[in-house]
This record gives sequence, C-alpha cells and structure tokens, in this order.
Amino acid sequence: MPKKIIVLGCGLVGRTIARDLASNDELTVAIADVRPENLARVSSHGHIQTYPRDLSDPSALAELIGSFDVVVGALASALGYRTLRTVIEAGKPYCDISFMPEDADQLDALAKERGVTAIVDCGVAPGLSNLLAAYASRQLDETHDVDICVGGLPKVRRWPFEYKAPFAPIDVLAEYTRPSRVIVDGRPITKPALSEPELIDLPHVGTLEAFITDGLRSLTRTLSARNMRERTLRFPGHCELMRIFRETGLFGEAPIEVHGQHVRPIDLTAALLFPKWQHGPNEPEFTVMRVTVNGTKNGTPTRYTYDLYDEFDESTGMSSMSRTTGFPPAILARKLASGKLTKPGVFAPEGLADDEPIVTHMREELSRRGVEIEERVTQDQ
Repeated sequence: MPKKIIVLGCGLVGRTIARDLASNDELTVAIADVRPENLARVSSHGHIQTYPRDLSDPSALAELIGSFDVVVGALASALGYRTLRTVIEAGKPYCDISFMPEDADQLDALAKERGVTAIVDCGVAPGLSNLLAAYASRQLDETHDVDICVGGLPKVRRWPFEYKAPFAPIDVLAEYTRPSRVIVDGRPITKPALSEPELIDLPHVGTLEAFITDGLRSLTRTLSARNMRERTLRFPGHCELMRIFRETGLFGEAPIEVHGQHVRPIDLTAALLFPKWQHGPNEPEFTVMRVTVNGTKNGTPTRYTYDLYDEFDESTGMSSMSRTTGFPPAILARKLASGKLTKPGVFAPEGLADDEPIVTHMREELSRRGVEIEERVTQDQ
C-alpha cells in the first residue's frame, strides 16, 4: 500500500511540495488549505486530493491528519508552532518550512515521548543552508566563520521596490523587524534587522546588497563557530528603503487609532504592499544563495563555499523560490515515509549533517530536479 502524505497549506510552496510528492505512484498525496481558490490550482492534478479546511483550528487539523502516515507543513509563520504541536500530539512524522517565531525545541520532549520525528525550518534558508553549513563544519577540525547569504528576486528590476515577495508580505516584513541573532567572537549577541548593509558580487547576478537578518535560528546553538551570521540579499537600495519604512512606524505591531478605527500599521503596510509585491503570471525570477564556512583542517586554513543559483522553470510554471524551498522538505518527507528517518525528537536540518548519505542524497535529488549546488574547497598554504 502506498504511504499517505498530506501537505498543509496550498500556497506557492505547498503546491510545489505536493506536485513533487505526487510525481510518481509511490505515495498517495493530499493537500489542505482554507482558501478554495488555492486548492483549485491543484485540483486539475489527478493524483492530488484536496481538502478545504481551516488549519488554524487544532481539533479540525487533528481530525484531518489522522489517516495520513506523514505530514508536511507549508503554512504561514503564525500557525507554525501550534501546528507542530498538533501534529506531534497526533503521533505523525512531520517536515515543516514555517518560519515560526517560537522556539520549536520546546516541543522536543513531547516529540520524543510520542516517538515522532519532526524536522523544522526545512526550506532553502533556513533549511538547506543549515545542512550545508553544518556539513562543511563537520569536515573541519575547527570552524572559524560561517556566512550565509540568500535571496529571491525578480529578474527585471521595477521601480519603486525592485522586489517581489515569494511569500506572504507580512512574513517577509518580519525579516526586517525581528532582532537578528548572530555569533561574534564566540558569543551569541543580537543585532537589529537590516544591520550592516554591504555590497557583494555573486555569479549570475552581479552586485547585490546583503544585510543581517534572523536566519541562523537553531544554528546559534547547534554549530560551534567563532563568528556566524545570516544575511538577506536584495538589489542595492532596498535595505535603506525598508529602514525608512520601519523607522516611520509602518512595521509597528501595536494598534493605532485612525478616525476611530484601530489598526496595526504592519497589517496596513502588508495590505498595501501585497498587490505591488506579487509576481505576475510566469514572471521570471531567481534564487541565489552562498554558504561560506572558514576554518582549519589538518592545521591548514580551509574554506568551503556552496553556491546555488536557480531560475523560474518555464516548463512547469514553478517559481524558483517555491522550487528551492519546496524540494528539500519533499525529499525528506519521502525519507520519513520510507521509514529511513525515525529518530524521535524535533530537529533542524543541521541535525542530519552527520549522516553523509543523507547530505549526498539531498544534493543528488536536488540536482535531479534541476537545482544545482556548486561546492568549492580551497586551502591556503
């Protein structure tokens, strides 16, 4: 009997995950979402069952997933933690991409008690970036510096934002407001989001702007390095514009009164930006990521560099960000369904870096789907 997998959330990434899982007859695949218009976009795919459900209701969610063998989460960050708890309580293996603000490790004991394997933060970054950074660190005798840069951008720059959001704008805005955890001289510290903008040159795209955001997450606890940071990539000038918005109060979460109505500024800002930040039909875009890990190996300074560049896939209509974010959890969900990932607990992807066959499998499967990761190892004599 084929194993049954359900994907929670039918946005761009959720649809990509479901389509990938349903690409052969090894699995029975379903997807759930509260919005019928989203489900209609996959209903033509005969191998994917659709369930219109309010996934913010824990009891309805628990009832929905009861008959499935594996669950994959592709929901907005606000639903991430409660969904993780509900899935663990139901005893289902789980793979999730939600950029939840809460600490998922708080549910580790519950997952072990229920015998559940739950892999969180499993997109491109955090996610694939964690796996590559940790794997490179494992090859070194001592890790000095870890630098992760990642961004998704339209190929055509259009005024005034020169940006399109691959996710819900309110989740993107969280990157510009959430305090950013970094490691400096071996100590964890917090810096404001949008800090330390710097121009960097990358293959295929030229000069981009990098600024600190809170993408290290679990790596600050699980990886030992002297310095470590994660930075978001945008076209030059974006950082300053977002800082102006933030300092004006447009990202504020405390309600303010306007003509007798109370509104959170960030909700209004997200509503205004959403139409301007949406990708057009088949609009060309790309994802770029660089992971650099410096250290020593056998007494020699050694650097591991991983470069990823991916573009919109015209043949499938899948955006690059949905591909690079959706394929890693789909690959690991297949591992969960096959019974080859069974250690109970809540894990971030770097928890798999000690298993070289899994790292190799991830890179091979991504390559098979057209997502290439270039690895360079350099040593200073």
